[in-house]
Amino acid sequence: MHERLRRAIVAGRFRNGERLNERSLADMLGVSTTPVKDAIRMLESEGLVRTEARRGVFVEFSARQALEMALGRAALESVMTHIAANRIADGEIVEMSRLIDEMAHATAHGDLEDLVNLNEAYHGMIHRISGCSYLERRLDGQRMYDHAQRIALLGEPSERARGFEEHRGIFEALRTREPARAEQRMRSHIVRSAKSHVRQVFGADAEGLDYDE
Repeated sequence: MHERLRRAIVAGRFRNGERLNERSLADMLGVSTTPVKDAIRMLESEGLVRTEARRGVFVEFSARQALEMALGRAALESVMTHIAANRIADGEIVEMSRLIDEMAHATAHGDLEDLVNLNEAYHGMIHRISGCSYLERRLDGQRMYDHAQRIALLGEPSERARGFEEHRGIFEALRTREPARAEQRMRSHIVRSAKSHVRQVFGADAEGLDYDE
């Protein structure tokens, strides 16, 4: 239930500021109000909804918030990628090369579930290679948002192809152990993907938050 509602918010099916009615959601999803209440509490802890006394629950997901979250992730994960390029071992290069081959196959066949799982395995491998457990914990707070964003984005064929090419480019910088290039490519990939998601969901860029890569 929590995952279904999160995906709906991140995909733009509920708009920023829209009031969520627990009974209507329960009827729509064919459940009692108890799991809906539990899901809303979890969404509130993630910053995707807010509760106002005597008024109700409202969606709290704007273009600006989506891009801010991505910029935070880009700052952390690009540094982790830089460090990973300095640390990556020959065996890890082989392992990552196999993963890239699997991603190429899933991209060609448009298998969304495989693509999402492989995408997360790819980023997780870079985190592991970097050894930056503290930074990884900082990313954990928005992991579920990142998962929902990937599902929304990778449903688009053009995004699948472009995302794969960017992942392959990051891997090449890791394989040749070029930290600065790996860092820059990861940052560009995350920011560009986030801007695509913002345009997909909100139909416009995040006003008042200019950031060019």
